[in-house]
Amino acid sequence: MPETSHFYSEQWPVKAYNNRDFLNGSDARSIRVQCELLEPEYRLKMLGIRNTIVFFGSARLKAPEVAQSNLQELEEKIQKSDSRSEEMEDRLSAAKRDVRTSAYYRAASDLARMFTKWSLNIRDPLERFLVCSGGGPGIMEAANRGAFEAGGRSIGLGISLPFEQGNNSYITRDLNFEFHYFFVRKYWFLYLAKSLLVFPGGFGTMDELFEVMTLIQTKKTEKRVPIVLFGSEFWEKVVSFDTLVDWGVVSKKDLKLFRIMDSVEETYDFITNEMTQHYMS
Repeated sequence: MPETSHFYSEQWPVKAYNNRDFLNGSDARSIRVQCELLEPEYRLKMLGIRNTIVFFGSARLKAPEVAQSNLQELEEKIQKSDSRSEEMEDRLSAAKRDVRTSAYYRAASDLARMFTKWSLNIRDPLERFLVCSGGGPGIMEAANRGAFEAGGRSIGLGISLPFEQGNNSYITRDLNFEFHYFFVRKYWFLYLAKSLLVFPGGFGTMDELFEVMTLIQTKKTEKRVPIVLFGSEFWEKVVSFDTLVDWGVVSKKDLKLFRIMDSVEETYDFITNEMTQHYMS
């Protein structure tokens, strides 16, 4: 009798590319990485997508209507309560903050809608620019939502995380991606990007922003990628770019890699002018 194998399958032998135990194991990690590189390329090429306008920003920022509803509900609950605990005060403070920061959600949605309407008027479909986000909630949802409301397609480069992530419902179905590897997802953020809009965000947003700026700074990518940091109140407090220059860790010319803006209209004009000048025949 042949030795019993520790590989189990209803049908044996099985072709290697159908062996799920192998494909999901550590020995096939390089194959899975290749799949995350090749399958999106195939899909994007089939759909005629060459250009993207990428939106980065926090997953935690809420839509204005959601933030306002949460605050109203909490205030009504406090009014009916006999006492206000420290926890309740913290929740109230957070709810008021969410209403304030929801302005960035609205701005991202407005810009995505405006870019999509502008792009749909470009005669050659291959020259159009699609809104691309990280696929999740917050600013990412706002970007996909704006494109959806404009009647256009948009891309969502989702990532599997234990919390906070989950692809939003506004992404075009065939352009809804789910990645396992962060570094492959980052590759796809930049590969087709012709401009980058960065809204207030945390570690993930900072990681993506500084990685893109490093690649441009070091000329690992030589294409023109105009970058707008939206929201001076946030960016000028959170990152002291001038201090980096003072310490000599970046040069003054590196600060020309991006612009800080507060106006939806000004941002729209700057990005569309850049795209028209550098990427349209």
